[in-house]
Amino acid sequence: MLSKGIRGAITVEQNTENSIKEATLTLFKQMVEINKIEENMVSHIFFTLTEDLNAAFPAKFIRLDFGWKSVAMMCHHELNVPNSLPMCLRVMIVVNCYDNFNPEFVYLRGAAKLRG
Repeated sequence: MLSKGIRGAITVEQNTENSIKEATLTLFKQMVEINKIEENMVSHIFFTLTEDLNAAFPAKFIRLDFGWKSVAMMCHHELNVPNSLPMCLRVMIVVNCYDNFNPEFVYLRGAAKLRG
């Protein structure tokens, strides 16, 4: 077994708890479904938010709505690079997997241009 990271990002409508929750759950649900992730596969998860997003911790919604209480999660601010994408939530899910696992990254809404 080895560990691989699965990246994802989504833009958030507003700096409110509800908007951050909606974006977090939308992105996370798609990442989990596409990559067929189960809680027992996950080593840890990092969330970053741009500095204009500070109304809520994304990890809270995964613990409450997905029930993933045994996974280590951390929330951070994204590096404030000039002209970078604003209102952006990024996720890195680190999974324990076999060598043949090929992670599929998920970029939604305005964050789709990060993969361009």
